[in-house]
Amino acid sequence: MIEIDGSFGEGGGQVVRTSLSLSAITGEPVRITNVRANRSKPGLLRQHLTALNAIAEICGGRCVGAELGSSEISLYPGSIKPGEYAFSVGSAGSANLVLQTVLPVLLHAKAPSKVTVQGGTHNPASPPADFLLECFLPALKKLGHQAEGNLSAYGFYPAGGGELSVDVCGGAPSDRVDWRERGPELSRQLEVVLSNIPGDVAKRELKTASEGLDMDLDANCKFSYPKSAGPGNALIGRLNYALGTVMFVEFGEKGVTAEQVAKRLVKQMKSFIASGAAVDHHLADQLMLPLALAKGGVFTTTRPSMHSRTNADVIHRFTGKAIRFEEAGAAWLCDVD
Repeated sequence: MIEIDGSFGEGGGQVVRTSLSLSAITGEPVRITNVRANRSKPGLLRQHLTALNAIAEICGGRCVGAELGSSEISLYPGSIKPGEYAFSVGSAGSANLVLQTVLPVLLHAKAPSKVTVQGGTHNPASPPADFLLECFLPALKKLGHQAEGNLSAYGFYPAGGGELSVDVCGGAPSDRVDWRERGPELSRQLEVVLSNIPGDVAKRELKTASEGLDMDLDANCKFSYPKSAGPGNALIGRLNYALGTVMFVEFGEKGVTAEQVAKRLVKQMKSFIASGAAVDHHLADQLMLPLALAKGGVFTTTRPSMHSRTNADVIHRFTGKAIRFEEAGAAWLCDVD
């Protein structure tokens, strides 16, 4: 059994998610102690419990400690079973992160699968559903996997109530990838997603952000007004390069003006543009696992966070693959070998 101390490194939910995915894929039982010990509310929250139960169902495994607040859990995996699965977080906890836990597992099934998760789809604690659909799934396709997603209902924090599904079929992974260059910028776009909030907020966000990025407000900005169970506001920025789309998001919140939200997004996007990196830090986190399970690869990204380094350590524990970070000018190089 592989023993993982959940308090090491960044000590959060990524340790749990990556450990569960790799336990199911490798067939190695895992025990995680001190679950999310470095968080203000340690132990399993609803989204982590949902991920644990989902993995156990998909791989026919047995789990110990599967209850809210648990600080120690174990998974004894069986065989991965393709099929049609549906899971509900039961709160505004991230449906996206549950999907990112189970997708690598289903990519190793011997037949196609479909998985639907209900919960939060636009939550400040994780990348939005748009990121999974427009950035992560296309990256998996470049690695030889087949994956198509659909957002059928928006779920903003704290109301939740969103729904996201993915059809997935494992494929033949590509040769070792080299994503050091992002290629020329093809376009940039801004989008405000607004639900049950006055429209003036959207106009102010787009005006401030477009001015900060020297963008044409009419040509490259749009409004989306989806229905949702509760109020919500997300400002999304997209940089479209030859390699693919890089996405940034800032969420509106009480006590923060529309202009402040926009300026935060502008700062993120300008920093990434200046770095010359091909992959943002969110996608970097998600790429390491499929690359380690395939033929490896190298990509440039922004300065690795403790989150990324911790994830790399967990992956190494299960796969033996070395994941190295080194400075490469304004960007950083991540080598998965």
